[in-house]
Amino acid sequence: MRAGGAGGLRSVVPGSPPGRTRPKGLPSRRETAGTVTRYDAVVFDSDGVLVEPPTRETQLGAIRSAFRELGVESPPADHVRDLSHDVRPDRLDAIADHHGLDAATLWTARERCDEQSQFEAFRAGSRQRYDDVTAIADLPPNRGVVSNNHHSTVAFKLDFFELEPLFDTFYGREMTVESLTLKKPNTHYLDRAIADLNAENPLYVGDSESDVVAAHRAGADSAFVRRDHTRDAALSVTPTYEVDTLADLPDIVV
Repeated sequence: MRAGGAGGLRSVVPGSPPGRTRPKGLPSRRETAGTVTRYDAVVFDSDGVLVEPPTRETQLGAIRSAFRELGVESPPADHVRDLSHDVRPDRLDAIADHHGLDAATLWTARERCDEQSQFEAFRAGSRQRYDDVTAIADLPPNRGVVSNNHHSTVAFKLDFFELEPLFDTFYGREMTVESLTLKKPNTHYLDRAIADLNAENPLYVGDSESDVVAAHRAGADSAFVRRDHTRDAALSVTPTYEVDTLADLPDIVV
């Protein structure tokens, strides 16, 4: 398991004081299932929040494997890069056309190899869950997961690390080209999770700018986690909170 940080909650809503006091304009505490809470649901991103994100080399290796499956032994580096992260459908079409491949066939191979590479990393122990996920059990019920990763990969992680009992619902994207347009900051899957939880005042916990944007578009507050890989990340949007560890969340929620 990996440590989740030294701790330290920072309220970063503009005009609010630092520390653990409720920023002006934030919701007051409410009664939820017998427990006084500020939020009626907490939804988490997965990679970089619950578990370590995949390494860059693992991602690139998966794309090379997909090309090899389709008979392309030495794809250009920019083609490998552009299919590994933040893939655009128009770019997928252009790359497939360059190699004389059907875009759907290339995407299917890409998704299969990417998922398999993640399963192998988890099973080998080279990719772990964060130690501070245990703090989630200290939050009131009504919790979910929304990830840009495959739905089947999210299901695997929750089962493999025995995290499934912590959550009431979870969503990842389908392994289709169409799902690329539904990734965060699109609120499609986050809206579904919030509806499942029947939440009116949710908090979304993530580690990327797109997580913060999606939360705010969905009408949720946001908590940005400063892990090692996001320690120095500069954001162009302002999260409701910044935390160094999930252990800070009970002070926000309860």
